[in-house]
Amino acid sequence: MDALGTATNPWVALCIVVFCLALSAFFSAAETALTAASRARMHAMQTAGDKRARIVNLLLAERERLIGALLIGNNVVNIGASAFTTSVLVDLFGAEGVLYATIGMSILVIIFSEIMPKTIAITSTDHAALRLARPVAIFVAIFGPIANGANLIVRTLLRPFGISIGDNQAVLSAHEELRGQVDLLHREGGVARTDRDMFGGLLDIKEMTVSDVMVHRTKMRTINADLPPEDLVREILASPYTRLPLWRGEPENIVGVLHAKDLLRALDLAKGNAKAVKISEVALDAWFVPDSTGLQDQLQAFLKRKTHFALVVDEYGEVMGLVTLEDILEEIVGDIRDEHDIALQGVRPQPDGTVNVDGSVPIRDLNRVMDWHLPDEEATTIAGLVIHEARAIPETGQIFTFHGFRFDVARKNRNRITLLRIRPVVSRGEDDSG
Repeated sequence: MDALGTATNPWVALCIVVFCLALSAFFSAAETALTAASRARMHAMQTAGDKRARIVNLLLAERERLIGALLIGNNVVNIGASAFTTSVLVDLFGAEGVLYATIGMSILVIIFSEIMPKTIAITSTDHAALRLARPVAIFVAIFGPIANGANLIVRTLLRPFGISIGDNQAVLSAHEELRGQVDLLHREGGVARTDRDMFGGLLDIKEMTVSDVMVHRTKMRTINADLPPEDLVREILASPYTRLPLWRGEPENIVGVLHAKDLLRALDLAKGNAKAVKISEVALDAWFVPDSTGLQDQLQAFLKRKTHFALVVDEYGEVMGLVTLEDILEEIVGDIRDEHDIALQGVRPQPDGTVNVDGSVPIRDLNRVMDWHLPDEEATTIAGLVIHEARAIPETGQIFTFHGFRFDVARKNRNRITLLRIRPVVSRGEDDSG
């Protein structure tokens, strides 16, 4: 008989081992369920009055303490079960009992205390987390101080090596985590591409300025305020836009904004006599905003002022372009068109796999249309990206390879790249092969 007095009663030994394995399975399942539980769903359930969800949130608020306590409990029962089994089997079989105990306990722990409980927990993490929350909370309350002490010892030992832990700082921001989760769900087929793009656009507006989405002044459609009223009416009717900037003297001197609806009202009051309409009385005051204004701030400003149109100026007060509420919304929902819109031109896929792209096409629009991932941090248009990567204004016929694509400068007008031929490449060459 061994010191524990259990060799003559194998049933007692079996019960103790089974109990230890059950505790180990409990700790493994609890760790998996609680760390994988949806924080958003638990928050919503707590708000709705679920007390178990509140306990889960309290445990997750001190994740380091929770994991430390569960690891301590899991290792203690595993070591205890192994030591007890070894003692019994050595007493029964002699020195060979150590081998039997090692093989037997390894199989039992791996299958019944690790793989099986973790598999069960991961199949329904939220449900498992709610069911295990109360007993885990009691255990953590008892053994939490021990876990804190162990964590303190670990920090102290690692500090001489320049390793800092326990700062509760996430590597990724909340937005990056959300974006990564949506991208993963899209790759797995759980989220449609359009939904992924819409969600990404919603996150992006916090990081963008109006200069990223504005219509550049070279593409602005404006009207000379000194034109005869008949010509002004003709210009308004010929335009696909309802709001047009008015200039006087030179195109950069914007003096107001003419709304088609206001002009029609004035024509109705004048009984259709265009000559009787005074444009200066019909035009609205122009609203100028800095090009560095954040896109989210501009969206809020549009909603507050109940207007949809603003002119963008640089730090010197020069007009750089215009931005509308529709431009901002398109960053979230994609291209918005009605029966009067001119179809967006500039992206033309070719049978040989290349894509002819006008240099003025925004990178974000190109990424949406082609499902590409070209960076747009350093440039707004595709021509700007090529110039940025080339570190020079390229000549017609030059070819560059970067970001997994081959860029062929097909046409150029003075210092502007007007047409590019783009082809995805299988292997990335040098960043600048032109």
